[in-house]
Amino acid sequence: FHFHHLAVEDCVGPRIDPPKADDYDDHLFVIVHGINHAQDSDVVETAELALFIGKNFIVSSHPLPLYSIEAVKRQVEDDGPPMKRGSDFLAHALIDSLVDNVLPTLDRMSEVAAEIEEGATVAPSTGILQTILRLKRSVRQIHRTMVPQKELLNRLSRGELGSFIRPETALFYRDIYDHLTTIEALNEAIRDSADNSLSAYLSSVSNRQNETMKVMAIVGAIFLPLMLLSGIYGMNFQYMPELHWPWAYFAVLGTMGTVVVVALVLFWRRGWFRLRRPPSPTRRTFAVEREKLRGHHPAQTRPQSPPPDTSANS
Repeated sequence: FHFHHLAVEDCVGPRIDPPKADDYDDHLFVIVHGINHAQDSDVVETAELALFIGKNFIVSSHPLPLYSIEAVKRQVEDDGPPMKRGSDFLAHALIDSLVDNVLPTLDRMSEVAAEIEEGATVAPSTGILQTILRLKRSVRQIHRTMVPQKELLNRLSRGELGSFIRPETALFYRDIYDHLTTIEALNEAIRDSADNSLSAYLSSVSNRQNETMKVMAIVGAIFLPLMLLSGIYGMNFQYMPELHWPWAYFAVLGTMGTVVVVALVLFWRRGWFRLRRPPSPTRRTFAVEREKLRGHHPAQTRPQSPPPDTSANS
């Protein structure tokens, strides 16, 4: 196909490239991103899809397996020859399927955001804090990918890239642009929810610390005058009947031990400290049920790993 060597390097290189489009003389090189559903991780990761789009051919390259490719393959099997509507339309189908599979992940992130928003106030814990931070990192990752991708699809829908992209097909690229607008709006809503949850968590923890300090201040205010009086007068009294009790020493030791035990029990019941580490809460992940993804087959748990390049010719 005589592709430009810079475009080939972008496909085979270890570096992940941002969404972009390079218009060469006889073909258009496009890089778009979707969600990596092949691997479950704590933070949402993106998967890269590179397309060489020519007048009569398409060559795709993706280092990670993609459910969206499987969806287009099945669509091709049902509708007939892949290029019967043109390479520009087939490229649209590939990108559209890739973008559609982003929405289930955002739906799952929205569910997690709603769960932790209430838990951050009612029962703040380190598990909730970790989930909030992972959610914020995932939102930033999607934002860094979808914003340039949205601009790329806007240019494709206007016919600014690739002379062989027909006006009637450009309308379909506009539909993908609208999907990306929806994705960005959902992502912004999740980011706001994560920010609110983090603020609620910090406020709740601060309020609990203030309550603890208030109780300790009350206890200190009660015993401070007693300590002052005992410091001034000490035990300098002539008549102290306890001095002649044979068991007075052990009674005082028992009283001191009882005070310590009662204080520890009260602190423990208030949740100020724990004798053992609390059980870890159920880990909230952003993994999506495979049945919700385009291209998923009931008998398939993961999309099959592709060869380095697959092509479809007219």
